[in-house]
Amino acid sequence: MRLVFMGTPRFAVPALEALHREFGVSVVVTTPDTVQGRGLRRRPSAVKEAALRLGIPVWEPASLREPAFVERFCAEPPDFLVVVAFRIVPPVVYRCVRHTAFCVHPSLLPRLRGAAPIHWAIIRGEELTGVTSFVLEEQVDAGAILLQRAVPVPPEATFGELHDLLMPLAAEVAVETVRGLLAGTVQPRPQDHRQATSAPKIRPEDCHLRWDRPAEEVRRWIHGLSPEPGAWALLDGERLRFLRARTVPESIGEPGTFSIRQERFLVACAEGAVEILELQREGRRALGVVDFLRGWRGSRSGKLA
Repeated sequence: MRLVFMGTPRFAVPALEALHREFGVSVVVTTPDTVQGRGLRRRPSAVKEAALRLGIPVWEPASLREPAFVERFCAEPPDFLVVVAFRIVPPVVYRCVRHTAFCVHPSLLPRLRGAAPIHWAIIRGEELTGVTSFVLEEQVDAGAILLQRAVPVPPEATFGELHDLLMPLAAEVAVETVRGLLAGTVQPRPQDHRQATSAPKIRPEDCHLRWDRPAEEVRRWIHGLSPEPGAWALLDGERLRFLRARTVPESIGEPGTFSIRQERFLVACAEGAVEILELQREGRRALGVVDFLRGWRGSRSGKLA
């Protein structure tokens, strides 16, 4: 059996490892190395690093529509194509696949279709999420469902924590989907498009905190963007990233008004307030609020911008 895997970030690595261990992955397709850091060093994707460690050939096309890549891919078409956390795969590529081309998506489709389902699961206050494998088709994240595994969203979870909870589940679903397709025990079933919700890419402007929301909503935005890309606001002209918070009943003023006292950092919202528990200055490491306040020499009250 010839199986091709497509993926880029750390989230996709356990799925690649599990598929290779179970079936053997013939080729990995990932993004080209990116230039990062002050030294402008070229860094491979997490999936490329894993593939090289496992001894799997790696292809790094700049575009999946490049004629040379399409010709190379379709010259020896795979039996299965498995996509985890990658670009949109064009039909000219996945239609070459002999058996099934499918994607593993970290939500319970048709809920949270889009680029950032884990972020939005927390921002929207979803109580249940999970992982879905589905057949690739032209409409993004809309193909027939193959397998689903559901998990409760832990109370107070951050994006990073939910990401790490779903990562091994995605690997299990990837392996079980191939196994079930081979055995004939997994059959595609159409999505109910009427139940679809969106999870679009997080934009830079989404990260600037709005305090004119209720406190619980502000807390979810903070946790849903933590640790990356990070929700932020300006304090004394300095951008602070807020990484963890809890809601409190205190009333301390208009939305955005903050008060630092007795090792507590409170910010007023439209309804109630949030108490900041973890935050980060630019270019510094993340700190719990007590450690942060020990080194803070700025304002102890005022309004966040």
